[in-house]
Amino acid sequence: MATAPPIQGHVRGAWSARDDRTPSVVWLCILWLGMLLGFGLDFSRFVHESPPAPRVLYVHAFVFTGWMLLLTVQVLLVLRNRIAWHRKLGWFLAVWACLMAILGPWAGMAAQAVILNTPFGDPAFLSVNIVDIAGFVILLAWGIALRKNPAAHRRMMILATVTLADPGFARARGYLLHYHPHSVIASFFCVFYGNVVIIALMAAWDC
Repeated sequence: MATAPPIQGHVRGAWSARDDRTPSVVWLCILWLGMLLGFGLDFSRFVHESPPAPRVLYVHAFVFTGWMLLLTVQVLLVLRNRIAWHRKLGWFLAVWACLMAILGPWAGMAAQAVILNTPFGDPAFLSVNIVDIAGFVILLAWGIALRKNPAAHRRMMILATVTLADPGFARARGYLLHYHPHSVIASFFCVFYGNVVIIALMAAWDC
């Protein structure tokens, strides 16, 4: 009786496991670019805005920036073939992500509470905040579940971080291009264009 071939988690042409690590660096650099450009350009306005931002936003910034730094370390550890260290640090990242799941909505609600009765108040923005963090948690859990499949695991971890990319890219767009969308589709792309671009590039690499 013939035995079935073993199930492979990821197959693509002549990819080698080591070559497949390289794209993660590219996607991570694009994520850093969006964050640094968006929040860097917006930093002066943020620290001088009136009324001042609630303190939880500073904690939020520290924790979410910490995630990017930790993820960068994880990618570099894999490139240096320090897989054992990568796995140990991975569980610390899982705990760190729990802080993010709490601070994301908390910071969003606190920010809206401060500006609720001003022209800048937009309670509907909380829906974007909740969708971002929900997508992050779901994809992160999926990535952890796929940790024995390195190719799938690294893609899910990058995708989890992509769900958080829109604040940086949207701020950069708002600073560089003073355009106010008047339709649902235009509004979607003004907020999520960075996410869409990275996902499209990832899909193109895997095709």
